[in-house]
Amino acid sequence: MTRIQRLSPRLANQIAAGEVVERPASVVKEVLENSLDAGATRVDIDIEAAGCKLIRIRDNGSGIDPEDLPLALSRHATSKIASLDDLERVGSLGFRGEALASIGSVSRLTLTSNHRDGTSEGCSALCEGREMDVQLRPAPHPRGTTVEVRDLFFNTPARRKFLRTEKTEFNHLEEVVKRLALSRFDVGFTLRHNGKVIHSLAGAGSDAERQRRVAAVCGPAFMEQALFIEVERGDMRLWGWLGLPTFSRSQADLQYFFVNGRVIRDKLVAHAVKQAYRDVLYHGRHPAFVLFLELDPAQVDVNVHPGKHEVRFRDSRAVHQCIFSGLHRALADVRPAAAPTPLTTAEGLAVNTATGEIASQPGLGWGAPAAYHPTSAPLPGQSGEQLRSYAGLHPRVLSEAQTPEEVPPLGYALAQLKGIYILAENAEGLVLVDMHAAHERITYERLKAARALDAIPGQPLLVPEAIAVSEREVALAQEHADVFARLGLLVEVAGEESLLVRQIPVTLRGSDVAALVRDVLSDLAEYGSSDRIEAHMDDILSTMACHGSVRANRRLSVPEMNALLRDMEETERSGQCNHGRPTWTRMSLEELDKLFLRGR
Repeated sequence: MTRIQRLSPRLANQIAAGEVVERPASVVKEVLENSLDAGATRVDIDIEAAGCKLIRIRDNGSGIDPEDLPLALSRHATSKIASLDDLERVGSLGFRGEALASIGSVSRLTLTSNHRDGTSEGCSALCEGREMDVQLRPAPHPRGTTVEVRDLFFNTPARRKFLRTEKTEFNHLEEVVKRLALSRFDVGFTLRHNGKVIHSLAGAGSDAERQRRVAAVCGPAFMEQALFIEVERGDMRLWGWLGLPTFSRSQADLQYFFVNGRVIRDKLVAHAVKQAYRDVLYHGRHPAFVLFLELDPAQVDVNVHPGKHEVRFRDSRAVHQCIFSGLHRALADVRPAAAPTPLTTAEGLAVNTATGEIASQPGLGWGAPAAYHPTSAPLPGQSGEQLRSYAGLHPRVLSEAQTPEEVPPLGYALAQLKGIYILAENAEGLVLVDMHAAHERITYERLKAARALDAIPGQPLLVPEAIAVSEREVALAQEHADVFARLGLLVEVAGEESLLVRQIPVTLRGSDVAALVRDVLSDLAEYGSSDRIEAHMDDILSTMACHGSVRANRRLSVPEMNALLRDMEETERSGQCNHGRPTWTRMSLEELDKLFLRGR
C-alpha cells in the first residue's frame, strides 16, 4: 500500500457522485429539491435522451447571488443549515451541500441564476467534470435559476455503461417528478422529453385541484376507488388517499408515503401499512396509497442516507401505531354506502378527477357507516334452526312504496342464483352478493369481537417450553411482558439467554410456540410492536368462520337473504371476505340500460 494522501477535489467529488448520482433520475431529484427549497412555484423540466444528453430544469425561486455561484458548485456548501441545531430540525429537502458539486464532477454543468426582481441581469457559472474549474459570465435570466446538465457521465464511461435503455431511464426520471409533484401540490410542474410534453401540472390550491393532480399522477381509477383519510394523534397528523382493497395491485408500484413533504421508503411504514390491510387484502396483492405524515422535524432524523430516501423516527413505536390504527380504522369503516358515493373532498365536494365537475363513483360503493349495532339474531351456522332465526327480520321487498332514502344500501333480496349468489334490488339498480363470502366476513368479525370482549384465554402448559434466545431478546421479553400477557402468553426469564413459556393462548394449541415467540421478539425489536399472535389467532378464527358460514347450494328464504344483507351493512370490512375477495358488487340502472342498448 502507498502512503496516506489527500484526495484531489475532483476525485472526492466523483466518489461523492457515486453515492448521490446513480442515474439521470438522481440528478433530477437533487436539482428539483433545490428548486422547491428555493421557494419555486413553477418548475419546467426539459429532458433529452432520458437525461443522458440533456437535463434542463428552470424555476422561479429565490435565485442565487452572483458571488455565491462558485460556492454553490463546491462541496459542503449550503444555505440551508449552519449549526448542529439546524441539522437536528431539518426542514428543507436538501441540506448536505454535495449535490451540485457531485453532478458537476460527472457532467458539463451550467448554473444560471438571478436573485433580483424586475430585472434580467443574471449570472452563469460553467463547470466541466474534467477540469472542475468554475467560470463565471453575465447571462440574462429572470428571477430564479436554471440548471443545465449535459453529457452525463461523459468522463466516467464505466458508469455510463451501467445505464439501462432510454425507456427504462426515463421511467425512473418520470417517477421522481411524480413523487415531487405529489409532495408539493402548490407548485406547477412541466415535464418534456425529446420535445414532447409528458406532464403539465398546474399548481393545486383547492381540494378539487389536489384530487385532480393525484388522478393525473396515479390514474383516475385510483381516485375512483380511494378513501380520503385524516387522522391526528398527539402532535402527528396523517392524511391522504387510501386505495380500497378492491383496487389492489400485483406489485407495490403505487405507494407514495411522505414525511414532512419528503418521500421515503421505510420498513416501519411498510410494516404498519401491511398490518392495516392484512384482513382485507387478497393473497399476494399490494395496496395503493398516497399518504402524508406531518410531525415535529425534531422527531425525525433525515440524515441517515446519502440519497435521503430513508429516515429514522425518534419514537418509532408511536409512528407505527399512528399509521396502523389510522389505516386500520379507516378500512374497517368501509361498508356499503346508501348510493354509489361520489369521490368527496375534505369539504364534502363531489368532483370528477379529470374535469372538476360533479361525478359519481362506479363499482363497489363505500361510505362511513353509523355505529355498529349487531342484530339480536343468534350467530348463524350450519344448522337450519339458526338460519330460521333470520326469517322474521326485514321481510320487506322493494315493490312496496318507499322513497330512495328509505331503501337500504344493499336493497332487498329478489332471488338466489345457483345457490351461490343473492340477487337484490336497491334504489340504483341490481346488487349481486356472494352469499358464503359475505356471511364468512360477518361470522369472522363477530368472533373477533367476542375475543376482544372476553380477552384472550390462556392455557397453562403441563411442561413449560424453554427457548434459547439472545441477551437482547431476554431484555425485550422483560420490557414487553405486558404485551405477551395481553395475548395470553406467560413468558418468564429462565437465564441470561433463555426464556420459559408457561402459558399459551387456547386457540394456538399445537402451534410452534418457540418460532412464534421469536417472531414476536423480532417485531418488537424492529417496530416496537407485533401482531404475530393476533395474526395466528385470526387465521384460526377465519377458518372457524369459514366452516361456520352458510355454504354454497344452501337454499335461503327471502327473509333470510334480507337479514344477511342488513348484517353486511352493519359489519366492518364487509366488502371483502376473510381472504380478501370481494363479497358484493352492483350495477346501476344506467349500466344495465347500456347493456341492452336502451334509449338509443
